[in-house]
Amino acid sequence: MKFKINMIALCVLSLPVISYAQAPKQQNKNFKRFSISAGWLHAMPQGSGNPFNNQTAVAEGTQSKVGEVSKSAVLDAAVKDSNPFIYGTISIFPGQDLPAALSGTANINGLSSWQSANTGLEANTADTLGIMMNYYLNDHWSVEIKAGIPPTVDLNGKGTVYAPLRGSNKPSLSVFSADIPLGGSIDLHQDIHVTDLSQGSKTASVRAWLPAFELHYQFGQSGVNKFRPYVGAGLLYGYFDKVKLNSGIESDLILAAHRIQNILDNKAGAGLDGKISSASPLVKVKATQAYAPIVTVGATYDFTDKWYAVGSISYSQMNTEAKITVTDGNTGNQLIRSKTKVDIDPIITYVGMGYRF
Repeated sequence: MKFKINMIALCVLSLPVISYAQAPKQQNKNFKRFSISAGWLHAMPQGSGNPFNNQTAVAEGTQSKVGEVSKSAVLDAAVKDSNPFIYGTISIFPGQDLPAALSGTANINGLSSWQSANTGLEANTADTLGIMMNYYLNDHWSVEIKAGIPPTVDLNGKGTVYAPLRGSNKPSLSVFSADIPLGGSIDLHQDIHVTDLSQGSKTASVRAWLPAFELHYQFGQSGVNKFRPYVGAGLLYGYFDKVKLNSGIESDLILAAHRIQNILDNKAGAGLDGKISSASPLVKVKATQAYAPIVTVGATYDFTDKWYAVGSISYSQMNTEAKITVTDGNTGNQLIRSKTKVDIDPIITYVGMGYRF
């Protein structure tokens, strides 16, 4: 990245030498006020992914009845050394499930808020038709609007999201609505798989609207120098819509939401087993709008006083925030919320043909 920035700076410093090597001293006052060009625009994001930050509706220390639960789910989550008696009793209990009358109550921690290390989203390259419109204040200074057909950008995910379940379970015998403790409690410690962000060809796709407004200075003189380098700086605006999530990841998030709702419904065992809950999970994804500075170096080459070719390279340090929420369609309660910063930082190249008038 430093090499690319140094090369851009070198180009900027060398432009006056290139432009004025044969430039005469007289000024041309018959320059064209307006120009428009269209051509190939190629965006190459340079940013890297940032960890997802996750929250659920299960507060720290939530008490939830376990209910009927498979033995394997309990043994996978239980810490054997914290209570070998209970662990051994569960292991030799007949059948594949523990009845609700014996499973007791779980104290849940770790699910309220956590960060998933080594995860993130990275934007892929995109191509589209670019349109550049300039209004010339004089023969050297102009205001440019960069526009074009909004491209669809693929977001590639990395890493796996786990839910760090921590807590304890206190088995008890339920008799006539009274709970009789059975040998104390056993610690719970399990990282529950939520989703693999790298599954499929892409994690998500988004339509990107990226207009830019720049002030340009063009070296040389119109009607005299056919080749005229220029430099520019301005503001890039990013608006992102039509965000679509990978169907496999969406299914994983719906399952995770059912786990959360089961805990809230005093069915922690059903949560461990990944059973369907009373919720109707709805997944929504969006990306925030963004503003960022942009710098450009480029050049035009005149075929006539009206027709010209143009090429440029721009860089902007832009980022957005991707937010994923899962709500219960029955109650409107938010069960899961995840967000991550997406560093886009694009290098944008443009080659086109233009017309002055």
